[in-house]
Amino acid sequence: MAEAAAGSNEDVSEETEDLESLEPDDQGTFQQVTNLLDIMDSESAKTDVAGVGLDMRKTLASLIITEKGNAKPSVVMNTLIRCLQVPKISNQRKVNIYNILQEIIQQEGELEEQCVQRLVAIASKEMRGVQEVDSYVMAEVASDTLVALSRNHFSLVMYELQHHLKPLNLTDEFVIITLAKLANGNVFEFIPYMGITLATILTMLRLASEDKMRQVICGAAVETFCEAVQFYLKHSEDSVYPVMTEKQFAVKLFPVYRHFVTVWLRNNSPEVKLGVIKSLRPMLSLLLPSNDMREQVYDYIPLLLAEYRGSLEALFITQVLRQILEAAVATSTPIPQMQLHTIFSELHVQVCARAPAQQQHSGQNLREMVHCFIALARSYPQELMKFFLSHMVTSKEAIRVGTLSLVRSVVGADEPKMSPRTIYLAIRVVKNVLSDTRSKVRMAILRIIGQLALSGHQDRIKGWGLKYVSVQLTLSTYKLTNRRDSFYQRDLEEKMVHKVTMDTVRIITSSVSGMTNEFWVRLLCYIMETDYTEALTPICISLTNLAERQLHGNDGGSSLTAKSRHVDLPAPQKLLARLLVLMSSPYKGEGRGIAVLNLLRTLSQTIAPSMADMWELEIPLLVQYLEEHTEFTWNQKTWEDKLIQFLRNSLKKTWGSSWSLRLSKELNNQIESFDSPSLEKGFLYRALGVTLAMGLEASRVEVLLLELLYKTDYSNDFDREGVILCFGLCAHGQVKTVLNVLQDFEERIQESEQSWQMGAWRKDHPWQRQTVKSALMVMYSCVASHCHPQMLLPNVDSPITSKIIHHYTSSCQDVCLKMAFMKSIVQVTNAISRVAGLENFQFAQKATLTGIVTVSRGIIKAEPTDHLISPVRTMAMDTLSHLSKLKPFYSMEENSELMDISIHSVISLQPPVEDNESIKILYANAVNTVARLMEGLMQRQLDPKGLQEMVHLLEKWILSEKEWEREKAMDLHLHLMQIYVQSVGVCIPLKLGQFGSLVGLIAPCTCDPHRRTRMTSIDILSSLLDLHASQTCSPWGASREKELAECKEDLGGSDPEKIFCASSRIAKAACVEFSCDEVVALIQKLCENIGAMSLQHDKASVTWIGLFLQRRVKELEDKVAEVLGAILTHLPVVENLEVRRLLTEGVLLLAHCYQEMVLTALLRQPLPMESHLTEVWLAVTENPPLARVMLHGLMGRLQAQFTPRVNATSKADIWRLAAVDPLMTLCTIHLLIEKMDKDDKFPDLFPDLIYTLLLQLGSSHGSEAVSPALRLIHVGTLPEKINLQRVTIQSMQLLFRRVHSQRLAQALEERGVWGLLENSSTFLEGVGLLTRLYVQRVGGHRQRLSELVLRGMASEVLSCCVSSTAICVELMSDPVLHQEKLLKPAVFMLDKGVGHEDEAVRVLSLRALGNMALGAPKKVRRYRKLLLKKCLRSLREPTSPSVVSEGMAALTKILVELREGDMGSSFDTISEQCRAFFDNDSELLRSKAFVLFGKLARLVWLAKKHFFKAEVRKAWVPLLLHCEDPCSEAATACTATMFQCLHFWGWKALEGSCGRSAASAEEMTAFQNTMCSVLTQKKPAILQGFLLETVAYVRNNLSRIRIAACNLAGIIMKQMSACYLKKLDLPALRNSLQELQLDSDSGVRRAALETLKVLDNCTQHLLLTSTEGTS
Repeated sequence: MAEAAAGSNEDVSEETEDLESLEPDDQGTFQQVTNLLDIMDSESAKTDVAGVGLDMRKTLASLIITEKGNAKPSVVMNTLIRCLQVPKISNQRKVNIYNILQEIIQQEGELEEQCVQRLVAIASKEMRGVQEVDSYVMAEVASDTLVALSRNHFSLVMYELQHHLKPLNLTDEFVIITLAKLANGNVFEFIPYMGITLATILTMLRLASEDKMRQVICGAAVETFCEAVQFYLKHSEDSVYPVMTEKQFAVKLFPVYRHFVTVWLRNNSPEVKLGVIKSLRPMLSLLLPSNDMREQVYDYIPLLLAEYRGSLEALFITQVLRQILEAAVATSTPIPQMQLHTIFSELHVQVCARAPAQQQHSGQNLREMVHCFIALARSYPQELMKFFLSHMVTSKEAIRVGTLSLVRSVVGADEPKMSPRTIYLAIRVVKNVLSDTRSKVRMAILRIIGQLALSGHQDRIKGWGLKYVSVQLTLSTYKLTNRRDSFYQRDLEEKMVHKVTMDTVRIITSSVSGMTNEFWVRLLCYIMETDYTEALTPICISLTNLAERQLHGNDGGSSLTAKSRHVDLPAPQKLLARLLVLMSSPYKGEGRGIAVLNLLRTLSQTIAPSMADMWELEIPLLVQYLEEHTEFTWNQKTWEDKLIQFLRNSLKKTWGSSWSLRLSKELNNQIESFDSPSLEKGFLYRALGVTLAMGLEASRVEVLLLELLYKTDYSNDFDREGVILCFGLCAHGQVKTVLNVLQDFEERIQESEQSWQMGAWRKDHPWQRQTVKSALMVMYSCVASHCHPQMLLPNVDSPITSKIIHHYTSSCQDVCLKMAFMKSIVQVTNAISRVAGLENFQFAQKATLTGIVTVSRGIIKAEPTDHLISPVRTMAMDTLSHLSKLKPFYSMEENSELMDISIHSVISLQPPVEDNESIKILYANAVNTVARLMEGLMQRQLDPKGLQEMVHLLEKWILSEKEWEREKAMDLHLHLMQIYVQSVGVCIPLKLGQFGSLVGLIAPCTCDPHRRTRMTSIDILSSLLDLHASQTCSPWGASREKELAECKEDLGGSDPEKIFCASSRIAKAACVEFSCDEVVALIQKLCENIGAMSLQHDKASVTWIGLFLQRRVKELEDKVAEVLGAILTHLPVVENLEVRRLLTEGVLLLAHCYQEMVLTALLRQPLPMESHLTEVWLAVTENPPLARVMLHGLMGRLQAQFTPRVNATSKADIWRLAAVDPLMTLCTIHLLIEKMDKDDKFPDLFPDLIYTLLLQLGSSHGSEAVSPALRLIHVGTLPEKINLQRVTIQSMQLLFRRVHSQRLAQALEERGVWGLLENSSTFLEGVGLLTRLYVQRVGGHRQRLSELVLRGMASEVLSCCVSSTAICVELMSDPVLHQEKLLKPAVFMLDKGVGHEDEAVRVLSLRALGNMALGAPKKVRRYRKLLLKKCLRSLREPTSPSVVSEGMAALTKILVELREGDMGSSFDTISEQCRAFFDNDSELLRSKAFVLFGKLARLVWLAKKHFFKAEVRKAWVPLLLHCEDPCSEAATACTATMFQCLHFWGWKALEGSCGRSAASAEEMTAFQNTMCSVLTQKKPAILQGFLLETVAYVRNNLSRIRIAACNLAGIIMKQMSACYLKKLDLPALRNSLQELQLDSDSGVRRAALETLKVLDNCTQHLLLTSTEGTS
C-alpha cells in the first residue's frame, strides 16, 4: 500500500514531460489507436452538426480499439493513458478514451499494477479538476473509470479517494460521488471504511455551504451509505471483515441526522430541503430500531411538523412522520403525550384545511395522513376520539367531513382490528352529527355506517344506523324528483348522497343479518312509488339479497311469507306491471334490468306461483342477453320483443282466469304515471295490447279499449302512436272486437260535426278533425298489420281500406293526414303481402289508392318540385312501391308513368345546403325511396325493353345542366343497372345497338365537373361492360378490370388533364368490346347529347367519338352513312369551336378511309352550305393530300354525268355512283379552290378541273341542266349568286388566278370570255376562245387536256360531247395533238362527230377537221380522203345550213394544203356542190360557197382546167349578180372569186380591167359592159345564155339580186347583136320586167324600168332594122 501510495503521489505532469521510447510494435499500435480516435472525434463533430443518432463509424472505431485491448491489454491501455497525457486534448476525446478504457477494464481481469496506478492518478486528477459545466461529463466518465477499476483493484482506488477525503477539509464533490458509487457496488469491501468515511463527512457538514455540495452529501452520499449499511446488516454473515452492529452504525449516523434536521432542514433552498427530507427515511430505518436513538428522534418531531408550514411537499414530511409513528406502535414506545396535541392538530389541519389540489402529491399525502391517524388511534384511542369529538362541535362542514373521513378510516383499519372501545368511541363521535343536513356530512356518515357493516360491526348499526339510512334514502329521492333547474350544484350533491345511500343499502343488505321486516317493506314500496331511476338498481339488488336470505332462512328467522303475513304487500298484478315497466329500460340506473329480473325471479312464488316454473327457465335467458350487451350495443326493439314474448308465455300460464284482465287494468293505470314520450310508456302500450289480446271476455276488453280511446290525447304524437300500436296488438286475438270498438267510436264522434272542433269527452284535450281521422286511419292499418292472416283478407277491402279512404277523402288533406294515409296504405299492403297463398287475391282498392297518390292533384304532384318540406313525397313513393307488388299488377304504361312521376318529384330537388339535419335526412330518404320504387317497378319488366324505358326516363335528368340532378340520376341509373345485371345477367341479351346507346349516354359523364357523378359513371360503365362481356362471352379479363380501377382512381382527382386522360383510357379499354352496330349506336348517342350539358361533357363526347373512329374505322364500311349522318346532323348545334374541330376531325378520319361514302354524304347536304359544312371543307383544305383526293372525287362526281352508267361492283362504287347535286359539288369545289394554299397551282389537277368545269358549264346550258334527278331539296330560296353558271365560272376564275399569268387573266377579261361562257348562245364561242388563250398563254397540261377532250368527245352525253368537241376545235388548230401523238384518235373521234346526230357536234367536228390545216398542215394530205369525204358529206345536208357552212369552211382550209392531184373526183363534186349554194338564201352559205369556189379556182392546174372552165361558165352569172349581194361578206367573197376565175375565160382585156376583189358600182358596170362587149364579139351565144340566165334572177328573193339582174340584163341587151335579140322572147321578157314594176322595193322598180327602156330601145332598133331589111 505504501509503495502504491508512493507511486500514485508522483506528479503526473513530470511523467508526461519525456515520453519513453516505444517498441516498434507499440509505436504501430499507438499510431493505429490515435487514428481510430481521430475518426471518433471527427464523427462526433459530424454528429453534432447532423443531429443525434447512432454513428456506425464511431462505434466501429471504438469496437476495434476494444478488441485490440482484449488482445494486448497492457499495450493498448498504456497507449490510451499516453493519449490522455497529450497536452491540449479535447474533452470529447478524453470522454471517448475513458469509455474505451471502461470497456477494456470490464472485460479484462487483473491488470498491470503500474498501469492501474497511472490510470487511477490520471482519472482522479481529471475527476477533481472540474471547473466548467462542460467538464462534468468528463469528470463523470473519469469517476466511472475509477469505479470500474475498483472491482479488481479496490485498495488502489479507495486509497486514492481516501487520500483526498481529509477531516475538516471540504473535498471535491466527485470524490464523494465516487465513494457513494464504491459503497453501492462493493458493499462488503467498503464497510471497513464506512466509519472513517462518515466521521470525515461529519467534519465537512459545517463547511458545506453550497447547495450543490449539500445535495450531493444528502442524496449521493448519506442515502447511499445507509442503503449499503442496511444491505450489509441483512447479509452480514457473508462478510469476511469484522462484523459491525446496527447500534454502531446508528451511533455514527445520528450526529449526521441531528445536523440535517436542525441545520440543513432550515435551508431556504427547496432542493436542499427536499434532499434532506428524502435522506431522513433511510437514516431513520437505522436509527429507530435502537431504543436510545428512538427517544432522541422523538425529540425532533416538532421540527418536522414545523416544515408543514413551509414550501416543502407535504407528502415527504408525512412519510417521515408515518415511519416514526408506526415504529412507535411496533416497538410499543409511544410518542410522549406532551407532543400528542401538536401532532393531532398539525395532521388534522392537513386533512381538513389544506386544499388537496395545492400540492402535486396531495392524494398520496392524504393516504399517508390516514395511516398516521390509524397509528395514533392504536396508541392513544381515547385521546384521539376526544380530539375528534372536540372538533365536531364546530359547524364548519370541511372540518366535520374531514374528521368523519378519519373516523371511517380508523373504523375500517386492517388487521389488527380496532378494539371495541375504539369503535364505541368512534360511533359516539358520529352520532354527535346525525342531525347535520349538509350533503357531504350525510355522505360521510353513510360511508361510516357502511364501513361499520363491512368491518364486522353489524350489530353496532342496528337501530340508529338503519333508521338513518332509510331516512336518507327517502330524503334524497324526494329532493331529486322535485329538483329545480336553478340549483344544479345542489342537485349534483344530492345525487352523490343518493348514490352513497344506495351503496350503503347494498352493503347493509348483503352483510347485516336479522333485517327488520319494516325495512324490507319500505324498500319494496320504494320501488313501487319512486320515479328516480338511479335508485332502482341498488334497491332491487338489495331486495333480491334480502329475499334470497329470508327465503332460504339464512337469518335464522321465519320466511318472507311469514314475516309478510301481517304487512300489506302490493297486488301481484300491480307488482308485475311495475317490474315489467322497469325492465323495459334495462340499462337505466346502472343497469336495472338484470336487478329487476333477479328480483322477479326471487319473488316468483309470491307474485304468481303458476308462472314460477316458467320464469325459472326464461328469466336467466333474459339476464344472459343483457349481460352479453351494453347500453351501446343492445337493441331496444329486440329487448321489448323478448319481454313481450315473456309476457305472452306468462299469461298463457293463467289461461282461463281473469288474471290477464286485472293485469291489463294495472298496465292501463301505469300509463298515466309516465310522461310522453318515454320508453316505459311505449312499452306499456305494447304490453297492454298483448294482454288485451289474450283476454277472454270481449265486453270487458271493449270497455278498456273505449276508455283508452277516450282518454288519449290525439294531439300528442307519442300517445297517439302508442294507442294505435295497442289496438293493432290487441287485434291479433280480438280483431272483431277491435273493429267493433273503432266503428262504435266513429259513430259516437260523428253524432255532431261540431264535436270535431271541441273537447267531446276530455276537456283538457281538445280534438281536431284531421288528428283523429289520421289516428283512425293508422289504427285500421295497424289492425290489418297485426291481425291473423285468416281474418285479414275478408276485412282488408272493407271495412279496413274503405274506412281509410273515407277518412282521407272526407277531411282537409294537410301534411299530417297525407302522411297518416300513406302510412296506413303501406301497412295494409305489407300485411297483405305477408299472407300466404295470394295467387288469386285481387286488391280491389289498388286503382283507387294509386289515383289518390298520382293524379294531377294527387299527393305527389301537389308537392313542390324544388325543395322538401315534409316526408310526404317519400311516403307516397313508398306507398306506390308497396302497391306495385299486389295484384292486379300495373300495366307497362302505368309503370312508366309512375316512374316518370316519381323521378321528376325527387331528382328535381335541390340538395339541402343549410345545416339542417332533418332536411338532409328527408332528402336522403326521398332518394333511397325512389330507387326502391324504380327497382320494384322494373322487376315487372326485367328485359332490355324495360331497361331501355328506364334509361329513357332518366336520360333527360342525366343530361341536365344542374349537377345535383345529374348526380341523383346517375346514382339511380347505377342502382337499377346493378339490379338488372344481378337479376337478368346473360339470360336476355340486349337489343342490337342498345349497349352502345347506354354507354354513349354515360360516357360524357366521366368528365363531369362533379366528382361523385364521375365516380358513378365509371361504376355504370363497368356494370355495362360486365353485362356485355357476359352476354357476348368476350375476353374481358382482369387486366382491363385493373385498368378501369386505375381510371376510377384518376377520376376521383381534381386535375382536369388526368380526368380527360382517364376518360380516354376507359374509351380505349371499352372500344374492343363493341360491335360495329354498337359503335354506330354509341356515336349517335354521343352526338345526340352534344350541347345538352357543359363543355366538359361535350369534349368527352367528341374524345370518345374520335377514339372509337381511330380504332374501329376500318370495320365501319357498312356504317359510314349512319356515323356521318349522326355527326353532320348534330354538328350545326355545336357552338364551341374546339368541339366542332374534334367532330370535324372525325369526319376527316372517315374521309381518309371511305372517301366516296363521305363525299356523297357531304354533297347531299342542302344548299346554301351551312357553316358547319363549310368548316368541314375548310378542315379538308388544311390537309392538302386529303384536299386533293377530295377534289378528285368531286371532279369524278361531275364527270359521272358525262360517262356511261356502269354497274357498281363494290360499296364504294355504289356511293360514287349515287346521285348528288352538281350545284353542291360546284360550290364545294369553289370553296376548296378558294381556301387551299394560294401557291398551289394544282399541276396534277389543273387540266382536269378546267375541263370538268367547262363540261359542267356546258351541261348547265344544255337540256339536262335542270334534270330533277340531280336536284336535292334546298333550304329556302337560293341566293341569286348561287347558280351553276356563276359558281362554275367563279371556280374557273380562281383556278386561272393560281396560274399567276397576268397576260392570260388580262386577255380573258379583255376578250370577255367569262361573259361568253355565261351566255348559253355564246358558250361555244367562249369555250373556243378560252381554250385558245389557255393553249397560247399557259402551254402546260395540254397533253392531259387533249386526253380528257378525246375521252369527252366519246361521251354519250350531248353537252359533254359538244363541249369537248368545241375544245378540240381549238386543239386541232394547235400543234399539240400532233406533238402529243393524239392526232389520229382525234381525227377518228371527229370522223364520228361529223356523223353525230346533233348538229352542233357535226359543225364543231367539221370545224375541228378543217383546223387540221392550221395545227397539222402536213397531215392534211394523209387524211385527205377522210377529210374530203366528211366535208362533201356535210355539203349534202340541205336542212342544216350550219353544217354545210362549216363543211365549206373546212374544205376552204383543207384545200390550202392540197394539190389538184390530191382531189381526185372530189374536185368535181365540190365544185358542183359549191355552185349549188351560190343562190342559197343563207348569207353564210353564199359567202362560204364563194370563198370555197375561189379556193378551187386557185387549186386548178392542168387536169381540171377544162372542167373548171366549164364550171366557171356555169357559175359566171351568179358571180356577176352576187357581187351586189346584200351580204357584204358574200359580195366581197363573190367579187374576189369572180376576179380569180377571169383567167379561165382567157380574156386578157378583162383580166386587166379590174383586178381588185372589191370594186365600186361604176367599176362593176364598166366591167360588165366590157365583158358583154367582148362576149358579143367572141361568143355571142354565151352572152345570149347569160341573158336568159340573168332574166331568171329577176324573181330572186333578194331585192339587190333582182336589181343586179335587171341591170345586167340591160347591159347584155345593149351589147347583144340584133340577130341574137331576135331569138329572144322579148314579150316574155317584157312581162317579167313589167311585173317588177309592182315590186315592193323601189330600187327594183327603177332598175326594171331602166331595163324596160333598154328593151324598148332594142325593140325599136329591131323594128327599124327589120324595116330596112324589108325595104
